[in-house]
Amino acid sequence: MTSAAPDNSRNRADALPKSWNPSEVEADLYEGWVDAGYFGADATSGKPAYSIVLPPPNVTGTLHMGHALDHTLMDTLTRRKRMQGYEVLWLPGMDHAGIATQTVVEKQLAADGKTKEDFGRELFIDKVWDWKRESGGAIQWQMRALGDGIDWSRDRFTMDEGLSRAVRTIFKRMYDAGLIYRAERLVNWSPVLKTGISDLEVDYKDVEGELVSLRYGSLDDNEPHVVVATTRVETMLGDTAVAVHPDDPRYAAMIGSTVYHPITGTQIPVIADDYVDPEFGTGAVKITPAHDPNDFEMGLRHNLPMPTIMDEGGRITGTGTEFDGMDRFEARVKVRERLAAEGRVVAEKRPYTHSVGHSERSGEPIEPRLSMQWWVKVESLAKAAGDAVRDGDVKIHPASQEPRWFDWVDNMHDWCISRQLWWGHRIPIWYGPEGEIVCLGPDEEAPEGWVQDPDVLDTWFSSGLWPFSTMGWPEATPELAKFYPTSVLVTGYDILFFWVARMMMFGMFVSEDPALTVGKGGQKQVPFEDVFLHGLIRDQYGKKMSKSRGNGIDPLDWINSYGADALRFTLARGAQPGGDLSVGEPHALASRSFVTKLFNATKFALMNGARSGELPPRETLTDTDRWIVDRLDEVRAEVDAAFDAYEFGKACEALYHFAWDELCDWYLELSKVQFAESDARAESTAVVLGTVLDAVLRLLHPVIPFVTETLWKALTGGESVVVAPWPAASGIATDTVAAQRVADTQRLITEIRRFRSDQGLADKQKVKATLVGLDEAGLGAFAGSVANLARLTEPGDDFATTAEVQVRLSGATVTVQLDTSGAIDLDAERRRLEKDLAVAQKDLDTTTAKLGNEAFLAKAPQQVVDKITGRRDVAAAEVARIGARLAELSGK
Repeated sequence: MTSAAPDNSRNRADALPKSWNPSEVEADLYEGWVDAGYFGADATSGKPAYSIVLPPPNVTGTLHMGHALDHTLMDTLTRRKRMQGYEVLWLPGMDHAGIATQTVVEKQLAADGKTKEDFGRELFIDKVWDWKRESGGAIQWQMRALGDGIDWSRDRFTMDEGLSRAVRTIFKRMYDAGLIYRAERLVNWSPVLKTGISDLEVDYKDVEGELVSLRYGSLDDNEPHVVVATTRVETMLGDTAVAVHPDDPRYAAMIGSTVYHPITGTQIPVIADDYVDPEFGTGAVKITPAHDPNDFEMGLRHNLPMPTIMDEGGRITGTGTEFDGMDRFEARVKVRERLAAEGRVVAEKRPYTHSVGHSERSGEPIEPRLSMQWWVKVESLAKAAGDAVRDGDVKIHPASQEPRWFDWVDNMHDWCISRQLWWGHRIPIWYGPEGEIVCLGPDEEAPEGWVQDPDVLDTWFSSGLWPFSTMGWPEATPELAKFYPTSVLVTGYDILFFWVARMMMFGMFVSEDPALTVGKGGQKQVPFEDVFLHGLIRDQYGKKMSKSRGNGIDPLDWINSYGADALRFTLARGAQPGGDLSVGEPHALASRSFVTKLFNATKFALMNGARSGELPPRETLTDTDRWIVDRLDEVRAEVDAAFDAYEFGKACEALYHFAWDELCDWYLELSKVQFAESDARAESTAVVLGTVLDAVLRLLHPVIPFVTETLWKALTGGESVVVAPWPAASGIATDTVAAQRVADTQRLITEIRRFRSDQGLADKQKVKATLVGLDEAGLGAFAGSVANLARLTEPGDDFATTAEVQVRLSGATVTVQLDTSGAIDLDAERRRLEKDLAVAQKDLDTTTAKLGNEAFLAKAPQQVVDKITGRRDVAAAEVARIGARLAELSGK
């Protein structure tokens, strides 16, 4: 680090604006970093590699607080590693978001009275690409506003040609290995979108419906019959059994028999299954295997028929009843009315609140539906994903999340990967004219006349390949050789089981692929070495943010109001492994105040000639200088340990309190005396102050990059803090004696300030005083600092001690004798004390009266009595203290 002359420091102070206004500088600073190529990654570099792939946000999305937290933490990690000398790749990209994107474009067409069918598949997909080019990716400029230090030259999209090649390659490999198959299974079906959707795209909401108890079998109480309760009366059209618990004595005689179905007129069996809860309702349940997940499993166990009674749009079909053609909700009413007319509705409970799954995209209740779909056989893949964590190849932070991980991967069900959409990666399966089936890789062509499967792959299929497909897999690229496996995955614990699990399964499937192991001794590769799981963002009252509550925060609003640094510091300061964080306006204001404090402190330092450079010889430094330099060393070590453990909040707290409490509130104030002592001392102090500030700005840069860039360049004259080296340990042992003297000085000043406050002295009011025992306490060199910071002045010839403060320090007791005559407005002080005395006396009288009331004492709990007794004692002490002070003033 080169030293600049003091006068240059003062010139740079003048170049800084009068105050920090982030909106005027942040955009230009960011574009300057991008133009300089600071965020570009060189796959041929000899530096050690550090890599993160950005969890790809939906192309339809905008930046919400969850994104802002993710991005802040990833940016913090990559900026720090870059400063530590790593070759850093932070790779950006977007997800094509199959359902969400197709829905957006279909809505646009609907506004013109058109549907996708009016255009056909190819023209419709062209329109989606047009929308993506014109309107998609709004989140990218928001990422710039946040300050993401990302390699934009490597921006990826899950539908890019290279990523599409990766999708077809892994599909074929898994198909050939018997891990992908086609089968008719139950899925979450969206009648509006007319496609199966993933569990992640289902929102469960409490809704008010009805619970209807229906009678199957005979209407004659002496003949076989059974009563079941349901919230979905219309599904009884697809019932193929009634189930009871095998040990339920009420139905023991009926097991194995049949009962009359009141609408279809068929006889359906009564089966026994341990799944049935005999304590719930009547202890008997209707079984509709094609429209309920639990019923489906029961249907498999008992080999029941599974008729589908609804079409893709949720209309009743194929039942041969008058309800065919009705919408499912209309049929619910009509079926109930017919059953009621026949005397088969035994009871109705309305309203009946229960949880119902809704499509996240279209908003309607999802319909469990039996459907022919493509599936991934997950057993071996899930085991490999679990073993990677068990064996320590992948570490989950915090470790407390590991049981949830194992519970998920050890009990995973096969994954439905097909979607009945047009936008997405089309399933690479072709069907021949004679029913032949072939899976084709990216370089293979289908025979003429063969037809490709119409479905597309679940979005999670392509995003599950993200860690390696974005670096060029299946080709063996320099990027894979350098940056794979990635260093860490940063994401919320809420998608641990969806995206993270899929990336792990795919990563373990290709873990021995030569494209991933080349140059690494053929060693099996995991997709990432660490998984850092942060919590959810809640409002300042701890409530989950949601549109319905109206408590969501748009991060861009905070950036516009407080600056990106304040937003980032608020989020990072609250982030701990696995823990939720609460944020609100007070937090943002506190962060803005911190940024402002840092700006003002650096400007003051520059105006006093502060500059970064080689520290003067240790023996020439004052106790104050050695203390702040040593504290910097300790804080740097604490910050490094916290960042290495992904404890962002702990790192930010350490930096906040060091910068604000120790550097600004103490060292800057103590340095004012040193600046006034002599030219030599001022010169030495300027270098210490500048060097400590330099390190603090570098330590804070990964979290608050904009203000630190501005201040660091002004302080050092350097190119950019983005590429400045990370502060290193000094290797010098802590001077414990100097630290104790500073601590004693701080305590002495604090006690004098407290006394002044108790006396009602104005902050800037100078008071005559003498300090007795300062030399004995080893603080003789701090006399000027104590006087300056405690607002004390020379006693003079007319000095008279009117008050005395004794402060016991580590070495000795220091007595502060003060002459407050003339410093206090005695009449005003008497009025203030008399007012305080009246309040204390009233509290004393009230509590004494209560404690003297035997009736009250007989009824009141002991903890209430103890609390009132404590209040009485405090009030009595206050009355005595104030009375003594008034008596003291009466003689003045």
